[in-house]
Amino acid sequence: MDKYASRRESCGPVAPRFVAFFVLLMAIGACTTARPPETATRAEIPPALAAEPPAPAPPPMLELPRGGRTIFPDYRLVGYCGTPGAPALGELQGDLVAKAKALQARAAAYDDDHKVLPVFELIAVVVLAIPGSDRKYRRRVDDAVVESYLREARRAKALLLLNIQPGQSDFLTEAKAFERYLREPDVGLALDPEWAMKAKQRPGVVWGQTTASDINAVAEYLSSLVAAGNLPEKALVFHEVVKEVVKDETSMRTSPGVVLVKSVDGLGSARAKAATYANLMGRTAPGVHPGFKLFFYEDTQHGSPLMSARQVLALSPKPEYVMYE
Repeated sequence: MDKYASRRESCGPVAPRFVAFFVLLMAIGACTTARPPETATRAEIPPALAAEPPAPAPPPMLELPRGGRTIFPDYRLVGYCGTPGAPALGELQGDLVAKAKALQARAAAYDDDHKVLPVFELIAVVVLAIPGSDRKYRRRVDDAVVESYLREARRAKALLLLNIQPGQSDFLTEAKAFERYLREPDVGLALDPEWAMKAKQRPGVVWGQTTASDINAVAEYLSSLVAAGNLPEKALVFHEVVKEVVKDETSMRTSPGVVLVKSVDGLGSARAKAATYANLMGRTAPGVHPGFKLFFYEDTQHGSPLMSARQVLALSPKPEYVMYE
């Protein structure tokens, strides 16, 4: 419960934490002969004009920021999350150049059996304690914010994940609002089910909840963008603090070109976090990759040290995504 004290500015009172194809048109001209053009035989047509038009060129083979087109098993994702003007929601705000350097230094400790691919996780849809103009209890960051984070992520050769806290909206609607960015090769999504509220529910009063079918729908949408743009794999993370926030999780499905990651968000000491991780990872659907989240403030406010990279990598299954808030 203490964790939510840090979110008052954005979430109100203390409560549970919850390429386009180019087409070449060739005009086959008629030979300049006495015979009318329509009666000319194919043998009289110059070879250059008789040839079939070339097939449309496929979209370019775009790659991930640090090379390749597949995320796992080549990489381990290590990142910072946050949103502008809200330090309580994570480190990724303020001086992004400095934060990128700090992330790079921290991520180096995870470069063991996997190469590290840094991640900027921007909270692009922020849950609110008040309804807002459309009464959805959430706000979207401006395009200028997304563009600035994407620019700095690219300088750092990092992925950008757009984190969605949907309030009384829904994940697919909010994801589609950022489609222009999701069509880029280095932008993915992170979903925060604890802030997915039903009608009449207020964020911070009850746990939010989503379903496997909701997450499957987002994965299928991302998969369609990957196929249309010939993009490298996209990451789709869903954060889980307690099992109740994702209903029917074992019916989750993988989609081509999309890697699903479950990030366990437990709080507290290393022992408590490891126990939560083991409990929640015990019911993971096949094909879903393990992830782990650490909190600079909430994990240490009672005197416990922040878990080291060595401790994180000792977890079973070994996390393939590590996020710091």
